[in-house]
Amino acid sequence: MSFFRTTILPMLIGIIFVIALFVVTARLWLPGDMLAPAPIS
Repeated sequence: MSFFRTTILPMLIGIIFVIALFVVTARLWLPGDMLAPAPIS
């Protein structure tokens, strides 16, 4: 259990943080029309 807490859990948190950072950064590079909500019609 201590191996999981000291090794795997911090890596998991770091990977989730990097993925979230990548998603937020990728939204900045999208064209503005892709950030808008989809049209209803």
